[in-house]
Amino acid sequence: MGNKPTIAVTHLGCEKNRIDTEHMLGLLVQAGYQVDSDEERADYVIVNTCSFIQAAREESVRTLVELAEANKKIVITGCMAQHFQEQLLEELPEAVALVGTGDYHKIVNVIERAEGGERVKEVSPEPTYIADETTPRYRTTTEGVAYLRIAEGCDYRCAFCIIPHLRGNQRSRSIESIVAEAERLSSEGVQELILISQITTNYGLDIYGEPRLAELLRALGKVDVPWIRMHYAYPTGLTPRVIEAIQETPNVLPYLDLPLQHSHPDVLRAMNRPWQGRVNDGIIERIKAAIPDAVLRTTFIVGYPGETEEHFEHLLQFVQRHEFDHVGVFIFSPEEGTPAYDLPNQLPESVMNERRDALMTIQQPISLKKNQAEVGKVVDVLIEQENSETGELVGRSARFSPEVDGLVYVQGEARLGSLVPVAIDHADVYDLHGHVAIASDLIHAQPLSVP
Repeated sequence: MGNKPTIAVTHLGCEKNRIDTEHMLGLLVQAGYQVDSDEERADYVIVNTCSFIQAAREESVRTLVELAEANKKIVITGCMAQHFQEQLLEELPEAVALVGTGDYHKIVNVIERAEGGERVKEVSPEPTYIADETTPRYRTTTEGVAYLRIAEGCDYRCAFCIIPHLRGNQRSRSIESIVAEAERLSSEGVQELILISQITTNYGLDIYGEPRLAELLRALGKVDVPWIRMHYAYPTGLTPRVIEAIQETPNVLPYLDLPLQHSHPDVLRAMNRPWQGRVNDGIIERIKAAIPDAVLRTTFIVGYPGETEEHFEHLLQFVQRHEFDHVGVFIFSPEEGTPAYDLPNQLPESVMNERRDALMTIQQPISLKKNQAEVGKVVDVLIEQENSETGELVGRSARFSPEVDGLVYVQGEARLGSLVPVAIDHADVYDLHGHVAIASDLIHAQPLSVP
């Protein structure tokens, strides 16, 4: 038994994929492998790929080709491995192994077999695995924040989306398992837990026979962690019970990420989201009334096949009417193997880009106005990095989720990974600027709204 090979991991794609990466790292470290962030020095490079839309695949392929040219032994994992199994093995002779989205927990065995000269293919056609609190994990995010997966997979079949095909049907973890992991992360000093799954509002349906998000939030409320943030809350799942749990659990942030995709009933029907139909306006009004300080984020797809000028106009008015804090806009990407791929009336790229720009242009003054409302307040900021050149600290307030929303640039001294009160001095479209609050700031600050 000679020395174990050194392994580097390159992560592409979403935060669900990142958790898979963290579990692979944890398992390899536990098995005594040297894990190196430097691909140059590594014998093997694991590339955890994304296959969500065309642009993501292109980035994954570019990474694979660069590594192949550098004569690395490549292990392809993640969504693209699940999606294009044989093709990848054929086109990349440098790939020594292919590992599906439901098989990453076998990574140690895969490396051992590759070391023995086998070309390994570990891809469950129907992914069913989900890691629990006992699965080793090596965190790769900044020290103050951790993603906490509460479920994997999806039971919906939106016409544009390949994810259920790549990650399987929904499978939830038990409340006990999630709380146990949350307790451990809290003991490691984590200040913010971000709950993720494909549809967080459906959490527990598969194991408890009904959604149990409200119960989960209340259980997590007993964990000593200042911020708990939810991602991907379908508005129809924000029932009065869930809204009550958000209101009554102090560490659950009133931050709601509603992946609405569109506002027009015809487009939603074409997307196979008829259950979302006409409910949007009413539900958003209800949420705003129930949680007045709610921060609302949403994402839309423009240029869906058959989207007319009138449909798009409906969406523009919807965005103007509801004044979301944060809006992400994607142009439609036709995914082979999804119903939307074969729909008639596909729109030209130029029209899709124009619509995206028009929607962003309408949203920008709204985002600016929301940010400007923070000026003069003292807000808690999670400090995540320090700009070595300027000495300025960079972090996020509760209104901003990592990667997708803005940042807060902070003058003053604070420890990385800590929550500090920051007086907000000025705002632009995406970001806020302020300084670490001192006593006089706290006296003159606008009174914070009491729930």
